[in-house]
Amino acid sequence: MLAILYRLVKREEGVTAIEYGLIAALIAVVIIAGLVVLGPRIRDLFLFIADQMP
Repeated sequence: MLAILYRLVKREEGVTAIEYGLIAALIAVVIIAGLVVLGPRIRDLFLFIADQMP
């Protein structure tokens, strides 16, 4: 029984998967925040470029 518990504590694959998930979530939050902040300016830029085309 103690050997099984020791193996579960020793295992680290699950921890790295959780860490990768947290990193991906943080990146997603940064991208969403950037789009919220810069979205109107990017839209205006594309509209300006579209207006300049013949």
